[in-house]
Amino acid sequence: MAREDFGTIIQIGDILVSEEVALECFCCDYPVCKGRCCVEGECGAPVSEEEIELLERDYPDYSALMTPSGRQAAESKGFFEIDFEGDTVTPLVEGSGECAYTFTTADGAKLCAIEKCFLEGKCRFRKPSSCSLYPIRITRLTGGGLALNLHRWDICKDAFEKGRREKIRVYEFLREPLVEQFGEEFYSMLSVAANRLSKP
Repeated sequence: MAREDFGTIIQIGDILVSEEVALECFCCDYPVCKGRCCVEGECGAPVSEEEIELLERDYPDYSALMTPSGRQAAESKGFFEIDFEGDTVTPLVEGSGECAYTFTTADGAKLCAIEKCFLEGKCRFRKPSSCSLYPIRITRLTGGGLALNLHRWDICKDAFEKGRREKIRVYEFLREPLVEQFGEEFYSMLSVAANRLSKP
C-alpha cells in the first residue's frame, strides 16, 4: 500500500484499488430506489468487446423481458453505442436515460432484463461487469494494469446510508462479483488490506 495526497492506494498484482473501495460503506437499497440506476444517466453502462458478443448471443433468450422501447433501441442501434467520451456502452432508449436492457416490474420498478433471464436459468450471461461491480468503476491504465475507484452518484445516497447503518463496506457488498472478476486470492488480499486500513 502507498499513501499519496489523494489517499491510500492498495496494489494487488497489477490492480490498484482506492482506499474508498476498502473503507466506504455501501449496500443497495432497492425498495427505496426501485432501480433508478437502470433509467437515469447520460449514457449506458460500459461494456467490453467480449460482453457485446455475449449480449448478442443471448439476445433471443432475454429480449422478451425487455420493454418494447428497449427492444426497438437494441434493434435499431445494435447491442452497444459509443458515448460522448468515446466509450463503448449499452444503448439507451431514444430520448431518455433508460438502458435498453431494462425490465419493468408490475409495480413500475426497474431491473436488468438480462440478469432476470439469467436468474431464471434461461441465459448464460448475467449482465455487464460494470453493472455487477457498481459503485466500483474500472479504468484501464497505461501498461495494462487496472484501477478500481469508487463512483458516487446522488441517486445512490440511500445505498451509502444503508451501508453505514449496517456496517457493510463497498468491497464486502460486492464480494461475489469481485471474486468472479478477479478471483478469491485477490478478494482475500483486498480484505486483509481493508482491515489494516480500518484500524486506528
